[in-house]
Amino acid sequence: MPDTSRPVYDGRLVKLSVDSVTLPNGVIAELEIVRHPGGAAVVALDDRNRVCLLWQYRYASGGWLWELPAGKIDPPEEPLHTARRELAEEAGVEARDWCPLGSLHSSPGVFSEVVHLYLATGLRHREQSLEHDELLEVHWIPLDQALEWAVSGRISDAKTLIGLFRATAARQGAMV
Repeated sequence: MPDTSRPVYDGRLVKLSVDSVTLPNGVIAELEIVRHPGGAAVVALDDRNRVCLLWQYRYASGGWLWELPAGKIDPPEEPLHTARRELAEEAGVEARDWCPLGSLHSSPGVFSEVVHLYLATGLRHREQSLEHDELLEVHWIPLDQALEWAVSGRISDAKTLIGLFRATAARQGAMV
């Protein structure tokens, strides 16, 4: 917990504060912290070993990115509920089977955001339900090809990179 916290901004998605904290080594630091409720992302694999990737427009990153279906947790929503909701809304898919793939910290030097990752299988298509500000295309890419894109840099989104590699490890029995 901070020794003191000065709110700077309280927005729809994030809150920004300047926190005065005493670090474990006794040093007092002023840190700018962006608080975010966290998110969930889904590696959805169909019965043909294709992964659902979204070709999504992201203004903040300057254009289009390949991403997993994902979204912000709406507290007090549980991360798995967020994952199910986002997969249905963005990709128009429901899954029978869910496997947690752990979590990740998007940028721990400034952001409190934690993204929870899931592998979803046993898929069934349904109607897509995008929000008014979502601009994306749904693509089903062979998992091997998606991994090649991850290695080559064609996929640059961190949650997508980590999700693809963790899902591959989980399917190979390499995750604990």
